[in-house]
Amino acid sequence: ALAGIKVIELEGLGPAPLACCVLADFGADVITVVRASGGKIRSQNDPVSRGKRSIALDLKTQQGIDILKKMVAGADVFIEPVRHSPPPPFM
Repeated sequence: ALAGIKVIELEGLGPAPLACCVLADFGADVITVVRASGGKIRSQNDPVSRGKRSIALDLKTQQGIDILKKMVAGADVFIEPVRHSPPPPFM
């Protein structure tokens, strides 16, 4: 049903990996961007990676950011799983 849809997913926790797994199950081309630092991959090895491809990028370098921007420019969906922290409680 989703053949031809390209999804770029930043590796993370919570509902994003599962949602991308479901998209892949329905035929979307899902590419997960995993962490790389100093030439080493820092992957979480999420259990719902079936059907996904992955690429390791160091997003703390300009080269990694430039590659991600090119990937996102050609994608239909970009999933960024950062969970924003709640506001501080009132005192």
